[in-house]
This record gives sequence, C-alpha cells and structure tokens, in this order.
Amino acid sequence: QVRLVESGGGLVQAGCSLRLSCAASGRTFSFYAMGWFRQAQVKEREFVASISGNGGHTSYADSLKGRFTISRDNAKNTVFLQLNSLRPEDTAVYYCAVAARYPSTLKADYNYWGQGTQVTVSS
Repeated sequence: QVRLVESGGGLVQAGCSLRLSCAASGRTFSFYAMGWFRQAQVKEREFVASISGNGGHTSYADSLKGRFTISRDNAKNTVFLQLNSLRPEDTAVYYCAVAARYPSTLKADYNYWGQGTQVTVSS
C-alpha cells in the first residue's frame, strides 16, 4: 500500500504563487513515477504534470507549460508542484498520484491517489 498526503493549497489572488507538496509512504519512493492532476467543479480530472522516478524526465499539460514546475526529493519521499502566475481558472482540487509503471498523462495509468488539496485563485 502507498499513502499520499498533499498539502500547500490555499486561497490566493491572481498572479500569486503556491507550492504544493505530496508526501509518500509505504514504498521505495524513488522507483516510481509520480503525477499531479487537478479537478475543478463539474469538470473531469485532468493531467497537470508528471515526473520520472529519478526526476530526470518531466512532462506537462501544454496549457500549463512555463507556469507550473514539478520536482521531487527522493530523500524526503516528496514530490512538489510549483504553481506560478496563478489564474482564476487554475482553481481546482490538486491530486498527486503514483504511476503503475511509467510517467503518463492518463488517469488510468496511476494506481494510488492522495486525498487532494484545494487551490482557489481569486480575481
């Protein structure tokens, strides 16, 4: 079993930044690719970013490139998502997840999920 706990969300004004964290336990963390997804109200959960086990490969949703950055600290079993220049449309619950095999943009390729952290951006 894997337990994921996200933190760092909150209410911010447009243009501000947040850093989300996802602490993992239960497995050898560095073996596994990780991903961040988000889900706004009445919308499907969508891919945000992914990172390989050693952090050497990252991938982003096209619309978020340049504003969001994924990283990880394997010594601390933690993956991060830096959110810059936030916009009201970034308002959502942000989830981290463990990939079953490889980094992927598909929800179905992730088999463990955290409970999410709410990010709200006011205009």
